[in-house]
Amino acid sequence: MSNLGMYGTTSFSAIINPPHAGILAVGAATRRPVVEEDGSLGAATVMSVTLSADHRVLDGALAAQWLAAFVARIENPLQILL
Repeated sequence: MSNLGMYGTTSFSAIINPPHAGILAVGAATRRPVVEEDGSLGAATVMSVTLSADHRVLDGALAAQWLAAFVARIENPLQILL
């Protein structure tokens, strides 16, 4: 995991260093306009994350599944307790 959010960087791509197979880049959480489920405009705190994966080691589909699971846990932190 590489975190540049503490420096105000909103998004970036981290470089994988051998022997690692992947790295998660975490950007700053900022307030941004979003479209709510009812179609209205609102504001939400949004954080960008980017997963870089070495395709010689990891299948891209598996890395995408891991990232989707990570996002689901971050968006619903109470699920961690279940």
